[in-house]
Amino acid sequence: MKRWFSSGLILVFAVTLAGCAGRGRSGGITKETGGTVLGGIAGGLYGSRIGKGRGRTVATIAGAILGGVLGGAIGKQLDERDRLLMARTTQTSLEKSPSGRSTEWRNPDTGNAGTITPEPSYKTSKGDTCRPYTQTIQVGGKNETAKGTACRNPHGTWRIIR
Repeated sequence: MKRWFSSGLILVFAVTLAGCAGRGRSGGITKETGGTVLGGIAGGLYGSRIGKGRGRTVATIAGAILGGVLGGAIGKQLDERDRLLMARTTQTSLEKSPSGRSTEWRNPDTGNAGTITPEPSYKTSKGDTCRPYTQTIQVGGKNETAKGTACRNPHGTWRIIR
């Protein structure tokens, strides 16, 4: 179950870096809906990677359902300020922090917090600079941890690749 939650957590992180924010009652996408949709996509992708043969279809469907549920729950709990703090801290940590050194963020209004711990960067075969990381988020007194990899865009920001 923790693997599935990690996928949803990584998805929320990806949405944050992409600048996606819920719009609420004014007619746009809410953070819960966005988290559900994007969590479903990430869960489906994750499920498709772990399944084999006919089991791949089952794993993809199960991943999409579970990812959607977990993505919606996370999206509902992290407000816009939480996501902004997380995104800023992540960008700074990936760009400037030494490998293994955690950078923290905390929203005093919600009590939500987290850490980003980058690992050594590497170059891909295409010449992109990428950096694995570990992300921990504390929401409602519960800690969840996820691992992922981000690569530097040509304009200097980092994007999540998995």
